Amino acid sequence: MIQSAAVLFRERGVAATALSEVIEHSGAPRGSIYHHFPGGKAQLVEETTRYAGEVVSAAMTDFARQHDPLAAVAAFVALWQEILESNDCRAGCPVLAAALDGDGEQAAAKVFAQWESLCAGMFRTHGVPARRARSLATTVVAAIEGAVVLSRAQRSTLPLQRVGRELGVLLRGASGGRVRSSPSSG
Repeated sequence: MIQSAAVLFRERGVAATALSEVIEHSGAPRGSIYHHFPGGKAQLVEETTRYAGEVVSAAMTDFARQHDPLAAVAAFVALWQEILESNDCRAGCPVLAAALDGDGEQAAAKVFAQWESLCAGMFRTHGVPARRARSLATTVVAAIEGAVVLSRAQRSTLPLQRVGRELGVLLRGASGGRVRSSPSSG
């Protein structure tokens, strides 16, 4: 049900997704949603947001382990491009969807803070001073989330591609040359 809720929130938003649609999409028995989510839709939104955040955090952590920050950010942008292209730019981020809904704001705030911390840690590991690393992390998360919204609105991944290129320029400059662009971060 959480995975179904994430898909529906990405496509429709939280407010426009009814519990009955989550049940139908997931194929779960009608009573199961109230059994697993006694707090109703608010609990479902919170747990779905946390789940989506954990999935992305795991991917970000994996990218950070395998690549320098430029390549990790480029890989994350490429992942979003793949997601957007796979659904004709009709589905965005379920965490952003939750942030725009009263029931999901607190959970979304925690997820965004976690993503910023992961990015900041990656930048610090590669020699960016702590204060600048935190600022860059906020910029990366906000830029990618915003680019996903623009891509959805324009039904094109061009905004995401442009933001990805600009983030590469920004991160190369911020690292003072300590981080080099790898072939995948071009």
